[in-house]
Amino acid sequence: MNEGLEYVGDAVMFLGALVFLVGAVGVIRLPDVYSRLSAVTIAGALGTGLVIIGLFLDQPSMVNALKLGLALVIQLVTTAVGGSAMIRAAYLTSAPLNQHTRFDDLAVEDDGK
Repeated sequence: MNEGLEYVGDAVMFLGALVFLVGAVGVIRLPDVYSRLSAVTIAGALGTGLVIIGLFLDQPSMVNALKLGLALVIQLVTTAVGGSAMIRAAYLTSAPLNQHTRFDDLAVEDDGK
């Protein structure tokens, strides 16, 4: 049973590595800073989550469950907060939007009043 669980854990960790690879390709291929940061934060959260889950499946124990659960919670919180802070900084420094972006929800509209 443990050997089968180790194979599943290895497969989940490999899937997490693939998510990181797709995120890296997104950083290279996507057109503007906002979509690149979106790719990084999503890949960082999902990829790390899969790797941590795979680690637990590879070495299941209560101590590892506590350690890996804490690492997963910290990773998810810091990825979300860090991604939002970086995107806000890019917006406040007027990083250019892609030409295909149709609207800017945060832009202040001046309607002459």
